[in-house]
Amino acid sequence: MSSTVGAIGRAENPEFGESVYKKVTLRLIPFLFLCYVVAYLDRVNVGFAKLQMMSDLKFSDAVYGIGAGIFFLGYFLFEVPSNIILSRTGARVWIARIMVTWGIISSLMLFVNSEATFYALRLVLGMAEAGFFPGIILYLTYWFPASRRARIVALFMTAIAFAGVIGGPLSGWIMQYFDKVHGWAGWQWLFLLEGIPSIIVGIWVFFFLDDSIRAAKWLNDAEKNYLEKEIAADSTTKVEMKLGAVFSNGKVWLLSIIYFCCIMGLYGISFWLPQLIKNAGAKDVLHVGLLTSIPYAFAAIGMVLIGKNSDRTGERRWHIAICALVGAAGLLASTLFGDQISLSMIALSVATVGILSTLPLFWTLPTAFLGGTAAAAGIAIINSIGNLAGFASPYAIGAIRDATGSTAIGMYVLAGSLCLGALCVLVGVSRSMGR
Repeated sequence: MSSTVGAIGRAENPEFGESVYKKVTLRLIPFLFLCYVVAYLDRVNVGFAKLQMMSDLKFSDAVYGIGAGIFFLGYFLFEVPSNIILSRTGARVWIARIMVTWGIISSLMLFVNSEATFYALRLVLGMAEAGFFPGIILYLTYWFPASRRARIVALFMTAIAFAGVIGGPLSGWIMQYFDKVHGWAGWQWLFLLEGIPSIIVGIWVFFFLDDSIRAAKWLNDAEKNYLEKEIAADSTTKVEMKLGAVFSNGKVWLLSIIYFCCIMGLYGISFWLPQLIKNAGAKDVLHVGLLTSIPYAFAAIGMVLIGKNSDRTGERRWHIAICALVGAAGLLASTLFGDQISLSMIALSVATVGILSTLPLFWTLPTAFLGGTAAAAGIAIINSIGNLAGFASPYAIGAIRDATGSTAIGMYVLAGSLCLGALCVLVGVSRSMGR
């Protein structure tokens, strides 16, 4: 009896709650962060491979744009079923399967020798990775209530920025110093060496992740009870819907449009930042890689600070809209200083901070009102439709660059998309959802 009373007393203590969430954060976030770093490197390293493989394989900018973007068609087709499977089988098995599969396919990109093989492997890579990101977002809702989610998702999603910080120099180094080793081009070594970590980490996922709070052996009973009570209380504000109703829900489609606009900016930066820096005057691939890390380093700091402030104030709409507008302003400024390396780096850093900071803030919106199977399906629908911008963005910029010889008009398109997303947030998102 006394031990039960003691456990209840500890659970009602705010300091106890903070210690529990600190414990969960330290257990899950660094590991999930690592998973997303290797995932994002495999998704966007084609942006660095472009600097060599286009001349080796005689690809045009349009061909590159299609290949970079076709990943997201496979991703779109398999996203919803993958997330539903994850919600039923558990994250441990399904995330492990996803990571091992995409690591193998990413490594096979070294065998690209034609437009057809480039398109086919990028398409299959998208199919393999489908479900990873929305699966992690869903998984975090099992552990953290809405009031803590912006900072937690921000910590997780700084992996995008960190991947940019380490990925640029690493990719540049591999391509410069491994070029012609054993007869392989630098871009072939890039795909192989950056694909292997996904396989290793994927196997680690199977042994490390727990499918639920109750299954976590690293928590005691008082900690498990406290977390389950918090998540249960958070779930009272969410709606349960049948799968068909999720597809016809107006909020889900509005959020899909907003996310599409944000992702247009994200992949404009992700796939074309190396080229923009090279155009500004960087001399070789290692130099490009080192400079690419700068905007992402600033973005990592911005994402965490802005997410923390959003949680502190409880406000989402204006935080998202202002970040999107800052990103748009940075892209526009980059077109004015495209041949001045210092000013161009400042503009691209501002753009990257604004664009990347919208993403963790955005994911507080759907996870605030969707629960159960509706959350699994809704998050996957929003992510899959939004990520179609991952096809549209690089393809549009590539086609525009082929037609005009410049990326400036492409940057205008991306800036316009971010402004549209900001407008949709302010006009369409209710204050109750994004207060």
